Amino acid sequence: MILARPTEIDGNAYYLLDPAARWLEGRYPLAATLLRRAMIEDTLGGAKSSRYKHAARHLLECLAVAPTIGDFELFETHDAFTARLRAAHGRKAGFWSRYAEIAGSKP
Repeated sequence: MILARPTEIDGNAYYLLDPAARWLEGRYPLAATLLRRAMIEDTLGGAKSSRYKHAARHLLECLAVAPTIGDFELFETHDAFTARLRAAHGRKAGFWSRYAEIAGSKP
């Protein structure tokens, strides 16, 4: 259902999506990735700075499972998704610094 109706995922429902993504990632990494992307986009799109730490973690979790996704089908690859985020939200230094901090690199 996640793959068939990704635009209907409410990224603000992090209390449901985060545990669901963890549960799905081993067997359905693309579905888990789409849930995490919805949370990331909701956070950045709404400039919800109190959630930047979680969104950064979600992006790193997407990076970690990306190699296990054999076919992204019609969805963006992880690199394309990250590039789009940087283009749209590159000025949200709070998010990118959190991401770099968690990843152990520079923004």
